[in-house]
Formats: sequence, C-alpha cells, structure tokens
Amino acid sequence: MSSEEDVVCALALLYAYKNHTKARKKKWWVRPSLQSRKVANGSKLLNELREDDELNFELRGSFHNFLRMSSSDFENILCKIEPIIKKSDTFMRQAIPVQERLAVTLRFLATGDSYMSLSYLFKISKQSISEIIPEVCIAIIDVLKEFIKRPNTVEEWLDIANGFETRWNVPNCIGSWDGKHIALQSPMSSGTEYYNYKGFFSIVLMAASDSNYNVIWANVGSQGRISDGGVFDNMKFKHLMTSGQLKLPDSRPLRGRSTPIPYVFIADDAFPISHNIMKPYSGHHEKGSKERICNYRFSRGRRVVENLFGILASVFRIFRKPMLVEPNKAEIITLACLHLHNYLRKSPSSQQSYWQPGTVDYENVDTGEITRGTWRNDQVGLNSFMGLDRVGRRQTIEAHKIREEFKEYFNSIEGRVPWQDLCA
Repeated sequence: MSSEEDVVCALALLYAYKNHTKARKKKWWVRPSLQSRKVANGSKLLNELREDDELNFELRGSFHNFLRMSSSDFENILCKIEPIIKKSDTFMRQAIPVQERLAVTLRFLATGDSYMSLSYLFKISKQSISEIIPEVCIAIIDVLKEFIKRPNTVEEWLDIANGFETRWNVPNCIGSWDGKHIALQSPMSSGTEYYNYKGFFSIVLMAASDSNYNVIWANVGSQGRISDGGVFDNMKFKHLMTSGQLKLPDSRPLRGRSTPIPYVFIADDAFPISHNIMKPYSGHHEKGSKERICNYRFSRGRRVVENLFGILASVFRIFRKPMLVEPNKAEIITLACLHLHNYLRKSPSSQQSYWQPGTVDYENVDTGEITRGTWRNDQVGLNSFMGLDRVGRRQTIEAHKIREEFKEYFNSIEGRVPWQDLCA
C-alpha cells in the first residue's frame, strides 16, 4: 500500500471515529415527565394530605395511610435527620427538599413500590431515589437508635422478665425470639451465596422482643445459604450469652419450687434448646398432658415476637415481595423498619393508628378461644418473609432439666393458670 493510500485510510478512520464519538446534543436537561416538579411535587402532596386530615372528617388519616405515621411524628423525625440528609442548591439546579427525601423513603417502606413508580408520584428521577432511600434509612437508624437498646443491666433484664410474668404468665423469661428469611432479587455476582434451602435468595433477620411487642435486639444480613443453626452459632449475641457478658440476672427458683432456674429466651424449633433458650416439646402430646400444657404456656410468650413480625410485614409492605436491592441495602432498609416500629409503638400521636384494636392475637381466658390478629389476613400467600426451619439438635442434660422444671411449675398449684386446661 502506498503512502498516499495510508494517509487516505488514516483520515477516513479519523473521520469515522469523530462522527461515532461525537456527543449528541441533549434534547432536555430534565425529562418531560419530571418537569412539572415546580407545581406538582412531594411537598405539595404532603400539604394536601394534611389538609385532608384537617378539613374533611371522612378523609382523616390520609397522611398516616400514606406514610404510616402522623404528621407530627413525620415532622419530629424530619427535624432529627435534616442536618444529616440536607443538600445544598447548586448553580445548575435546586436540591431536593429534605421533607421530600424523607417522604419518598417512608412511602417506599410502606408500599415496596419500585423506584420508577415512586418517580412518577414524587417527580424525582429513579436514579436520585436509589441514592436517597439508603441515605435516609441510615439517618433514621442513627437518630432513632435509642429506641432499640439491648438491656445492659440486671435491673433492665428484670423489668422485661416482670412484663412477661405479669402479662403472659411466663416467669424467668427475658425475651421472645424468632427469625425470618427476607427475600431478595438475585444479587449481582453472588452465585449461590444468598440462595437458601427454601429456593430463593435471601438475607436472615433474627430478633428478640420484650413482652410489649418492642424489639430489644436484632441481627440482620447473614447470607441465606447459611443454615439457620449456623446463623445462630455465628451471632455475636450468642457469644455474649454463652460467655456471661449479657449481665443477666442470677438464677432463681420458680414460685413454690426449690431448684434455681436461669432466665431464658422463649423460641421455637429453629433454635437449639440450651441454658438460656427454652422451646416447646417436639411431637404430638395428648390434650391435658403436662408436656402439652407446658407447650401452651411457652407459646403464650413466644407468640409476642410472632405478632411483632406479622405487624412489621403488614405495615411496612416492603417485606411482602422480594426486595429489588443489593443485600447491604436490604439490611439497612430492614433495620430502619425495626427502628420505626419501636418509635411508632411508643409515639402518643401514631400509636393508636399504628396499633389498632384487634391488630394482634387475642386470647379469651374464659373460653380458651384465640382471636387471630388482623395482621394474619395479610399473610395469605406471603412467600417473601418466611420463617426459619426446625433445627434438629440433641439437647443437653442441663437444658432438659431446666425445661422439666418449667413443666412441673406450669402444672403445679403455684404455677398453673385457671384457663390452661381449656387452651392446651
């Protein structure tokens, strides 16, 4: 090839490259569907919901239905997180207001809507929403961290134990314990790391509740492929418990008994029975038998955390379908919901609407009939917030003796309750 042909070929390639890489002139800076932000945005929507509550009795509760909390609680959280999430305006555009950042996050937790659906509602791009939600969830966890505090003194543990004995007739109980698989879309480049034995991708949530449906401890984020027993074995909480670092009260005899019994958590078959964990007897037992009555009494305490998880999935519907986020973001979202649960449970302005009559299971002690909580109506067909499977493990002699002591107490004059023969 001659030098002239080389030059011609080089010029042709250069021309083709420049035409290929030449940036297209943007047709718009903001897509048309979002250009109405100035007249129809999240701030305007929140004001309209407040007007519904103030002016129309039939529409009262609109704000709560939309964000799962009262307007005053929204403002309270907003004041706390504003210094953390507030952004400054730039020469190119105005920053998204903090109230809209909080509102789009709460709406996401309440409904589980896709980023695109929220984009149409709040007139915010889905790219911005994908950055806003994790940032706001982290801020919520930070400002509400005082609402989930593991007891650190003997007195605080005894206060929880008193609640279980007074309300649920289970002595020496310091918590109700359970776990759930939280379904995810297939995480990128994860292989089977998060693929569990139930046949879907997940992370594991484990939590303990006090007698009043409040979370006192939670662990989130273990890969779904790890067995339920393996998740428990690897938890920091188990190490603290077995090493005596939880500062639990000293063992004491049950009323009318002489054998000292440790303070225990009540769990189900997903957890191994041990010195500080009790669970019902496995298998079928005849009506009226000591084992069946003991199982019934344990179930009264364990039902608390079961109802807690049910309410969580009923209020925050992000749990009702696989989360379309990466595992680390799913962990943040879950922790934010747990903190909001405890906050709203204790809020004077949101408590009644968040916790309506009939929400949790109710037991008629005169007839032994249990009325199922309204949250159970939302669980039909739910396959994205699933319980842990049974862990088959041989119990220690010590753990067996502790459960036998509970069994004898529940069937004694001092420990029985009048209605247990009807219910067990």
